[in-house]
Amino acid sequence: MTGHPARPTRSAQYAWLITNPLAMFALACVAWFWVKEPHWYESWLGGLIATAGLVLANVGVFSVAIRKQSFYVVVSEIPLVLAIFYLPPVMVVLAATLAPLLPQLRSRIGFTKVAFNLAKSAAATCAALLVVAALPPIRGAGPGTWGILFSAAMTSALVASLALAAVMTVIQGLQAGQETFRAGLPTLVTASISVAIGCVFIVAVEATPWAIVLLSVLVGTLVLAYRYLVGFLRQHRTLADVYELTLAVQEHGNDASLPDVLLGRIRALMRAEYATMWLPASGRHPEVQLTARVDDKGLLDLAVTPAAIRERAVGGQHAVAVGKNFDDNADLRPALRESRLKDIIVVPLRSGQTTIGSIEVVNRQGGTLTFRPADVQVLQTIAAHAAVAVENSRLVERLRYDAYHDRLTSLPNRRRMTDALAESVKVRAPGEVVAVMLFDVDGLRDVNESMGHAAGDKLLAEVAQRLRSIAGPGALVGRIGGDEFVVTLRAESTEETVRLATEMREQLRGPMVVGSLTLDVDTAAGVALHPDHGDDPDSLLRRSELAANAAKALPYGVQLFHPALESRAVRRLGLAADLRRALDTGQLEVHFQPKVSIQDRHLIGVECLARWQHPAHGDVSPEDFVAVAEHTGQLHRLTEVVLTAGLQHCREWADAGRPLSIAVNLSVRTLLDPRFPDQVHELLKRYAIPPGQITFEISEPGMLGEIERALPTLYRLRDLGVRLAVDDFGTGASSLSYLRQLPVHEIKIDDSFVQGMATDSGDLAIVRAVIGLAREFGLTVVAEGVESELTLDLLAELGCEIGQGYFFSRPLPVERLNTWLSAQTEPEETPTGEVRRLRAVG
Repeated sequence: MTGHPARPTRSAQYAWLITNPLAMFALACVAWFWVKEPHWYESWLGGLIATAGLVLANVGVFSVAIRKQSFYVVVSEIPLVLAIFYLPPVMVVLAATLAPLLPQLRSRIGFTKVAFNLAKSAAATCAALLVVAALPPIRGAGPGTWGILFSAAMTSALVASLALAAVMTVIQGLQAGQETFRAGLPTLVTASISVAIGCVFIVAVEATPWAIVLLSVLVGTLVLAYRYLVGFLRQHRTLADVYELTLAVQEHGNDASLPDVLLGRIRALMRAEYATMWLPASGRHPEVQLTARVDDKGLLDLAVTPAAIRERAVGGQHAVAVGKNFDDNADLRPALRESRLKDIIVVPLRSGQTTIGSIEVVNRQGGTLTFRPADVQVLQTIAAHAAVAVENSRLVERLRYDAYHDRLTSLPNRRRMTDALAESVKVRAPGEVVAVMLFDVDGLRDVNESMGHAAGDKLLAEVAQRLRSIAGPGALVGRIGGDEFVVTLRAESTEETVRLATEMREQLRGPMVVGSLTLDVDTAAGVALHPDHGDDPDSLLRRSELAANAAKALPYGVQLFHPALESRAVRRLGLAADLRRALDTGQLEVHFQPKVSIQDRHLIGVECLARWQHPAHGDVSPEDFVAVAEHTGQLHRLTEVVLTAGLQHCREWADAGRPLSIAVNLSVRTLLDPRFPDQVHELLKRYAIPPGQITFEISEPGMLGEIERALPTLYRLRDLGVRLAVDDFGTGASSLSYLRQLPVHEIKIDDSFVQGMATDSGDLAIVRAVIGLAREFGLTVVAEGVESELTLDLLAELGCEIGQGYFFSRPLPVERLNTWLSAQTEPEETPTGEVRRLRAVG
């Protein structure tokens, strides 16, 4: 928006390069005229009258401002031709030189300018007199005299214009000189009219001296009429300019180009050297201080307004004008003089009762011209429109900002991140990739539910601030969802991107203070790269989100996208309708995996596991269709199918003299359903199964995340008499104090520890610790993943009660399980009744 200053103008002292030749020419001419008429001074009375007439004629009727100079349309040719006709040449030069001197002395302009004006007037008059001397002598008031006087007056006007153009060229350049000369050409027309009037004066006076009275009245009337006409035209032009400026403000008022549109027009309209817009800092808006200065095409980031004047205008919320035409603020004139300024108008920009800035114009162009009260009214009108435009511009900017930024964190939102990514992927730099790292904040829902959404918002704001600080200056950080943050940057390689994501995730894991609590919030990070994983922003964001979801199951919490994640997600999406159909038509099978007491090898029960053979996709992993069921609201139906099948076969085995307990996996979503215990009670009654024959297994990571909400359902299930077990124990990240709260009867050690305990001392230590912990709590321990005799012996040595795994049997359909029961077990009488004992295992 700001422009560069134009080439600095030369010092005014360079005007002497023109002034001195003009003065030397004038002195030489005066000396020659003096020699020709040595008694010229005897016409002193006529000289005084001519000087007075020239002084009156030099009062500007109106002015034309070019850059920092003003040009007056005057009628000085009328007294000039009269002086040439009646007075000796030296007296004419003296009158023409003294006449403009008096007003300039009053205006206190510099000596250099005064000297130039005197030299210009003297040289122009001498040139006119040389023309008169070169032509035939003047005789009478006939047409010949008219031609001589016309030639002389035109020569004077032309020499004056050339001199002024020359000095402007020396000081401000050739372009300024050309503009000055072109602006002076219209004065030749007014000079011609003035010469004609002067000739009429001569003819009338030659006829009778009393004609001077009538002509004076006529000229005075014409001058007044002319001044009135000029004033009317100036007012009309001002109104037209204000109207055009208003239209321009309306057209460009809603964008950042408002100062460019406004200030140049204000400066030209007010004929000021400077026009400034000042807007103080407010909220997201920084301070704006831009100035249009004559001779500069762009806007400058400066202001020459004295601080005291601006403070009075803004503080008092009214226009403040300081100059010789304004007496109300005379006490501010010293501040104006200290800043070497001539005059100034400052008008505050108001929005309702609030001042949002100011419009300022400084230094009316022209040495003798100053701002008037009418100029204050014009600037106030402009300021009213400008204030509305500024407010509209800020409103549009605020709406645009809100459309592309998150209100809570002030980070770019999904739309802004998508646009930024679209620009980033257009540029392919060799050896670089565009990385999209999505961070999913874990545990936000827990904070919202336990401490309120205000605490959750504070947590998100803290995460945003921390992520912004660790992302680096070359990264763009945004929030694209409730608990999802995205970082995009350019990196050298895939490995470098994964390393950066890992480091950022570790730095995010530091303690965060929310209210009176200090939380250790974890995140899962998914990484997608351009061009490896997509060419458009939507694909990159979607794939980074898929990777983040997969990262939640990883201990290190960072996952680079690979196509299998997307195919799996697409496959899950396509399975939703098929799963509903499979549940309704009985396509899902329930397989059963035996559970054996380790000490005496008694078969004590089975775990019920759902299996799905899809007609098109083949075997669908339980992880996939359980996830589909959770997201599509079919989990309750899936649990009902598995539980019903388990109870039905449990009844059949009991009737066949092979009583077996069953274990069914429960999701946390099921535990949050208050109707589930009643459903279990109804099924137990339907199949006449003792409650103790059923064990519900709940995964530790899922249960501990929702323990407070799940506890009522767990207690109701316990009151029914069913057994409860913690599945996958040891993989969760919660405090053991939760275990003391849970109404459970069993702990199932995760198979990842059991399978490695024979070869890994660390896994063995974990299993030993879990068994010891369960013994302290009076809980039964079930070991999953038993796959060897050595593992079984180690578990027996440690005191584990129950084993489950491929060493005994894989999960089997009910028909094969019945065959396995007949082949691998035999009845054995015990004090509690007949049980099935494994014949041999191997």
